[in-house]
Amino acid sequence: MHDAPRYDPLEASAFFADGRSARGLVANAVARGTLREDEHLYQGTIDGQLTDMFPMPVTAELMARGRERFNVFCSPCHGRTGQGNGMVVQRGFRAPPSFHQERLRSAPVGYYVNVETNGFGAMSDYSAQVPPEDRWAIAAYIRALQFSQRATVGDVPPDRRPELDRAPEAAPAAPEAR
Repeated sequence: MHDAPRYDPLEASAFFADGRSARGLVANAVARGTLREDEHLYQGTIDGQLTDMFPMPVTAELMARGRERFNVFCSPCHGRTGQGNGMVVQRGFRAPPSFHQERLRSAPVGYYVNVETNGFGAMSDYSAQVPPEDRWAIAAYIRALQFSQRATVGDVPPDRRPELDRAPEAAPAAPEAR
């Protein structure tokens, strides 16, 4: 096997009638893992229209994943609260729009997935870095951020309202230096 016969790229060959050493791709073949038939999941659209429906249930786990992925991929530009004041912006780069402006608050959730997938304006696409399920998780978290900026006490379930009056727990004290 150490000296197995092989061809260099584009090297001529007498084995095939056309003189090439390599064969072309099979017509209409799709590489494994690249068939993205589910337009809803991969693009945030149904029949070409942006959708407001999630392709999976929105659970606490999905929201936690969305927060974690948002903080990794989105917060450098958009900031942790979605105001558009992330660290990149503080270093002088162009600011993205705030997720809290009315145009983006009223956009269908599929809009965010579509922008994450294809990019928009100065934002490049993140389809190679962020899997489609995580793009939906990020979109769900963006919706939660938007809701949090305009939530009222009436939006809090009655059984959770007593928690609002509790003082936040203090962080543990740092050990004293010797």
